[in-house]
Amino acid sequence: MPNSLSSDFIPIVDAIESHLLGKRHAITLTLAAFFARGHLLLEDIPGVGKTTLAKTFASVMGLKFGRIQFTSDLLPSDILGVSYFDLKSGGFTLKKGPIFTPFLLADEINRSMPKTQSALLEAMEERHVTIDGISYPLPEPFFVIATQNPHEEVGTFPLPSSQLDRFICSFGIGYPNAEAERKVLQGITQTPMPSNPLMQKPQIEELLARAASVHLSEAMLDYIQAIIAHTRDSGRFVNGLSTRGALALTAMTKSWAMMHGRDYAIPDDLQAVAGETCIHRLRFKEGTTSIERIRYELFTHVPSDV
Repeated sequence: MPNSLSSDFIPIVDAIESHLLGKRHAITLTLAAFFARGHLLLEDIPGVGKTTLAKTFASVMGLKFGRIQFTSDLLPSDILGVSYFDLKSGGFTLKKGPIFTPFLLADEINRSMPKTQSALLEAMEERHVTIDGISYPLPEPFFVIATQNPHEEVGTFPLPSSQLDRFICSFGIGYPNAEAERKVLQGITQTPMPSNPLMQKPQIEELLARAASVHLSEAMLDYIQAIIAHTRDSGRFVNGLSTRGALALTAMTKSWAMMHGRDYAIPDDLQAVAGETCIHRLRFKEGTTSIERIRYELFTHVPSDV
């Protein structure tokens, strides 16, 4: 089945879903962001499962878990680390910050000052940090899930669009449906984390390479470029997709195709990820911007000829 999740990923999604009931699509999108070598921004109200998704994802994937709780007094050195003079060795030594981990949960990122946000986002983009003029590489793989509270909350500093663009996709978890919430109330989700990860590093590296090598036909490239052109030329959006946004859309499309067992991408792959990849990059000139409205706008006005 071209649009069924590959058997390689079903146990992973099942394991995470046992802790986050009814959120299978959000879990699958998180995996797609990871295998696209991107980073994920979760925006939602507190208490709907953002942290649970992050912790369970890291455990199931066998990634060492790191966490930074962002506050208004957090400094860049609290994230990156600091170089200090060691009296014993007679030289400077780096005390690495919490960013030196394969998986980082940046919790409530918009509660910190813009200067601190920038320190994290630059490291995400460049995958290394520079302290006192010396560059230090970050681990591979390196995946960040950042959570963000709605901007209406007191004490938040909205991320500018240039920094939002560093995230490959963004979405909210949302409330559980009635059936899932009843199971939560019954304590059915209070199961221990898997004692052994379901993936090892060599398998992760192989899947990352496989996602990057997914083939895009000339027709698919035409379709993607038509989508990008519509965001720029239709006059419906404040700004169109940047080149970085176009690359993100392409990477997510290829990752989604790989996760569904194909070494080539089809329009369904693009349509499955476009809303979440564009929601933090596009804003309608009139009315409210939502994932559903972006999907409707793009795929109503840009038909697929693939």
